[in-house]
Amino acid sequence: MPRKKDPSFAIVAGGGKVGANVTRSLLGMGHEVTLIEQRRERFELLEEEFGHVPVLGDATEIFVLERAGIARPPDLVLAVTGDDEDNLVISQIAREGYEVPKVIARVNDPRNQQHFDLLGITQTVCATTSILGLVEHEVPEHGLVQLLELQKEGLVVVEVQVEGASPAAGKRAGGIALPTGSRLISVFRQGRTELVEPATVLRPGDQVLAVVPTPAAMDLRRALLGAPR
Repeated sequence: MPRKKDPSFAIVAGGGKVGANVTRSLLGMGHEVTLIEQRRERFELLEEEFGHVPVLGDATEIFVLERAGIARPPDLVLAVTGDDEDNLVISQIAREGYEVPKVIARVNDPRNQQHFDLLGITQTVCATTSILGLVEHEVPEHGLVQLLELQKEGLVVVEVQVEGASPAAGKRAGGIALPTGSRLISVFRQGRTELVEPATVLRPGDQVLAVVPTPAAMDLRRALLGAPR
């Protein structure tokens, strides 16, 4: 039987719907959680549901974080308030001041993502960006859908659907001039996925998964699909 993981200790900063739901789920999985909320009325509701779990205070204040147990330190800190500046400060304190091994921050406004990136807060969650990603997957603007960004490596994983008029249609993968550092990973066709080999022939309707340096994503698009119309 697989070994059951030991319960972890998490601090959740922000007791709104997101923070309360995350806390509820973590407690249900048997983890120890401290939830920080600065609005007294909201805190009293959380205290009524969770008992001793919530702590009243501003999570950007170090003494509040220490009262919540950050000096232990926790295995995880989630900064999920409705204020991006607060989430950035909380994440920085946890990561730099207390060397918390895992910090996840909520980004409310996607325009603020760059600030988190610049400060090295790479594990972020943005509902707006996630929804737009789903829209893009259904209606891709350039025929290329970004699935995953590997920031440290400077790479992006993309999905491209080959069309009948695509320059790559009918060609072997090994004969396509791809941007430097790019690689075709797999192709999905007729309900099955197969790894791309140099001899793999791309066909109209194929959904191709590729990894490409971030600045060269549109060059890969041109190599497989041609210039955007």
